[in-house]
Amino acid sequence: MIPTGEFTTQSAEETFELAYGIGEAIASSTVFLLHGDLGAGKTVFAKGIAAGLDIDPAEVNSPTFTIINQHDGRMRLYHLDLYRIEGEADELRELGLEEMLNEPNAVVVIEWPERLGSFKIPAAYGVNFRDLGGDARSVLIGR
Repeated sequence: MIPTGEFTTQSAEETFELAYGIGEAIASSTVFLLHGDLGAGKTVFAKGIAAGLDIDPAEVNSPTFTIINQHDGRMRLYHLDLYRIEGEADELRELGLEEMLNEPNAVVVIEWPERLGSFKIPAAYGVNFRDLGGDARSVLIGR
């Protein structure tokens, strides 16, 4: 079961470990929408989920310029960074987002989901990162 609620992490390693546990708990198709400022921990969180899915976290980098990275492990992981997207639903369809969301046993992690515009995402976990100073973060996970 994927935990929900507010978690406080004191380092990037703790953020990674939180997400690793979540990745290990994923048993079916799941979508995560990662909200937070630049440097908030979104990509570290994506790396942790990947590790929990038996994907080498060293292979997981922010896909800011490629927009989508695909990784295969225990389940397929689609890691999207929509920072450079204008929020046009047609543009997102052209990227194949609908197919990714409908793929059985796939995990979709979206950074900068604010850029989805009118594109509708099915049930997803929202993950909100807030800087608490230093390396500390508040990580709020909800449905």
